[in-house]
Amino acid sequence: MSVIFIVGGLAGQILAPYPCIATLPLSMIVLGSALTARPLARFMQDRGRQAGFMLAVLAGGLGAALAAWGLSAGSFWLFMGGSLLTGVYMSAQGFYRFAATDLASEDYAPRAISWVMAGGLAAAIIGPALVRATDGLTAVPFLATYLAVIGLNAMGPILFAFLDSPLPASRATGPDAGRPLALLVRQPRIAVAMICGMVSYALMNLVMTSTPLAVVGCGFAPRDAANIVSAHVLAMFGPSFFTGHLIARFGAERIVAAGLFLLAIAGAAALSGVELGNFFAALVLLGMGWNFGYIGATAMLTRAHAPEERGRIQGLNDAVVFGGVFLASLSSGGLMNCSGGSVVAGWNAVNLAMLPFLVLAGGALIWLMLRPKDARSE
Repeated sequence: MSVIFIVGGLAGQILAPYPCIATLPLSMIVLGSALTARPLARFMQDRGRQAGFMLAVLAGGLGAALAAWGLSAGSFWLFMGGSLLTGVYMSAQGFYRFAATDLASEDYAPRAISWVMAGGLAAAIIGPALVRATDGLTAVPFLATYLAVIGLNAMGPILFAFLDSPLPASRATGPDAGRPLALLVRQPRIAVAMICGMVSYALMNLVMTSTPLAVVGCGFAPRDAANIVSAHVLAMFGPSFFTGHLIARFGAERIVAAGLFLLAIAGAAALSGVELGNFFAALVLLGMGWNFGYIGATAMLTRAHAPEERGRIQGLNDAVVFGGVFLASLSSGGLMNCSGGSVVAGWNAVNLAMLPFLVLAGGALIWLMLRPKDARSE
């Protein structure tokens, strides 16, 4: 995914008939995630995690192949179709953190989530390096990069063959099936966790999607954009080695609050200038804010539902999260390319758009924390 988020917007800018929709392929990835989150959750509830992840890497490989075909044919719409299929893989990737808690105790669950998310450090190193290694290898820009993505997806079945995850129990009925979905989403802790998780992920995506366009538009090279995204992804996953310990010590709500604060500081750093240092600082803070906000919200959610309810609420949660991310990604290109007369004006518009959503998530979190502890799950 780090590879695709580095080159997807740049490739879209080459293929798109209008500059305002250059980042639409990235939005299609997120739309694919939002549309398939709930069906994929139900599929894994019935068939197991391994089957769901195998299905996802198949879709990811086919998506990369279709995107490569679109690049070869100069077809923006084929490229869009490949991006939509890639979204199935992105959706499944979101369930890795839940799979980590399937056999974990309640106390260890935050650490399990953190350790799995820490695996993204490999993406921070391999993804940008792969972009640099494949840049310019083919006459068609980024074609070699998408061919490499096909190879990465082909490794999926080998890895998931070693996944030792419990097969789901037969679907329960009556009281054993847990609370209905309408009741679950009215629980304060679940509702606020979904809001904070959605805002943390959506704002990260809003800014990250436009970053390569802003960096290159300000006169820097694509390699500089790759280095900035690499630092961003390192900041996204590096804190995962201790985020779980922080959650266990201070509570998920406080860690989410720290994440929202870091996202706000990231926006301030981006608005203060367009030198390489500003881009690096903003994207590093953005990654750390996402880590605390998203992992903290996930820990809040996993503690607020019973095992038999996970298929329903986890699927709905990721549908809400990726629905918000889709809208953010869709807005990113329009704000960046069509909200002012210059690259700087567009970049500033992207970062100013964070403010109302930070207020929404922060207000919801404060409301939850002010409630008595025994009323947070009622």
